[in-house]
Amino acid sequence: MKSATKTQRNHRHPVDTPTLDLLSRAEDSTVRAVVDWLNGAISEGKEWPQALLEAIGRWPLPQEEINGVRHQYLLLGEAFDWLTLAGRLLATVDGCVPEADKEALLFQSRLPQEVSESQFRSLIGPEKYGAHLNYFYGVIVEESLLLAVEEEVRKERTCLGLRDSEEVAELAHQRLHGDTREALLRVFRQEMSRPDSFSISITELKEFTYWLFKRRVNSADSSRVASDTKKGLERVFRMDGINSPPG
Repeated sequence: MKSATKTQRNHRHPVDTPTLDLLSRAEDSTVRAVVDWLNGAISEGKEWPQALLEAIGRWPLPQEEINGVRHQYLLLGEAFDWLTLAGRLLATVDGCVPEADKEALLFQSRLPQEVSESQFRSLIGPEKYGAHLNYFYGVIVEESLLLAVEEEVRKERTCLGLRDSEEVAELAHQRLHGDTREALLRVFRQEMSRPDSFSISITELKEFTYWLFKRRVNSADSSRVASDTKKGLERVFRMDGINSPPG
């Protein structure tokens, strides 16, 4: 599925403070409406997983800042991290959702009841679903692919009698992406006009992973991309206790 790319604007018109205040109030009002709807739906007896996914479908913001902390739901304008948004929304319905169910969703990506792929798509909407697929393949599968390559490198080194070390991760990056993680991260930050740093946040790590995915897909031939995707998917399903992906 093709991802939507935001058009870059070279010229920006100055926005005065009153206009910014109006925009802020409008956003607050829209967000509050979604939160109120979610609480009301659960209070009226709707199953919370369905109500949560419907609320996610109604959600208007790609990101927001709460108490000085940035919450990024749409990575690089293309990849939708629905679980991060789910955590933000579930925090507004404390006491209405069992803690065990909440933890299963946020830490194991498991809803307490079966939700089919078509139901999931219908509840969050086709646009967010497309961006969710970008996140799944560009972040989840890409991370798993890197782990699979690390395992290959580790096995090769073991056969040669070499010890495990931090070098394994660097060698995996070089094999999969053509350069070291440090060099790639520097290029990523330059493209994003971000300062270099010794640390990286969880959000930036996800964005970096998605950027690596796009870079790899755009530079490799289709057969290599298909092979790597299969390897990454197999690693994902193996972690979930499934021998192989369906189909």
